[in-house]
Amino acid sequence: QVQLVESGGGLVQAGGSLRLSCAASGRAFAVYHMGWHRQAPGKQRELVASIRSGGSAAYVDSVKGRFTISRDNAKNTVYLQMNSLKPEDTAVYYCAARTSWNGQYDYWGQGTQVTVSS
Repeated sequence: QVQLVESGGGLVQAGGSLRLSCAASGRAFAVYHMGWHRQAPGKQRELVASIRSGGSAAYVDSVKGRFTISRDNAKNTVYLQMNSLKPEDTAVYYCAARTSWNGQYDYWGQGTQVTVSS
């Protein structure tokens, strides 16, 4: 199984930037598809960015052009670069992993808080 640990969250003013990191344990990181999710208080968790094992990425409309997901398989790490942050981006951000043959994310990190002040 995969162990995931997020870091890089914090408090930032609107318009600022943060880079989240997700460090994965295990021997098979490179074969996993990875996703960044977020959950704001009182709201449902949503997938905001995903990246396949091959490197192709996808984003929810609300973050397109502002967020970039990337991975470094040599470091067993996936990143989420967040630019032009908005107060609506405030949430706990979770890293998750899935296999190519599963549609759901089965492995989750503990989350890291991102707070964007207005």
